[in-house]
Amino acid sequence: MENKLSNKKVAILVADGFEEVEFTKPLEALQNAGANVDVISLHDGEVKAWAEKDWGKTYPVDKVVSEANAKDYDALVLPGGVMNPDHLRESQEAVNFVSGFFDDSKPIAAICHGPWTLIETGELKGRTVTSYPSLKTDLTNAGANWVDQEVVVDNGLVTSRNPNDLPAFCTKMVEEIGEGIHA
Repeated sequence: MENKLSNKKVAILVADGFEEVEFTKPLEALQNAGANVDVISLHDGEVKAWAEKDWGKTYPVDKVVSEANAKDYDALVLPGGVMNPDHLRESQEAVNFVSGFFDDSKPIAAICHGPWTLIETGELKGRTVTSYPSLKTDLTNAGANWVDQEVVVDNGLVTSRNPNDLPAFCTKMVEEIGEGIHA
């Protein structure tokens, strides 16, 4: 994967309570592939991870979502965790940022509870996705075709179910970002 993404700029959008490993493993895969990555959040300073059953580490924020523009990035990554996407989908600025990637047909990778934020964009109708099983009804109600698979790719949209799927998720994420716009 080395330097496969050397000309790509990727946004990872998170709020406090993101599942730590669903952030660190994709970040590592992106950096190993040569991508330039910005951590974007609802506030500046640092964001706090959730590590399975308790609070994890804090990570620096590169840019506040209110100052971010999807046009400045080649792709978007949405880690899971229950609190994280719940905070993001309540923020119109975050939803608008995510919508910008759909508008420009840019790759989006969302794992576990990450697809919750995608629902708010109104862009899932007819798309095939997977997620943590508890989101099945929400995603189906949003018009998506939910399947129980390790990783699903639908025209540049990469989704996976949980941390156990991270190897497949990271591989497909890098592949789709490398392919670029999926018109």
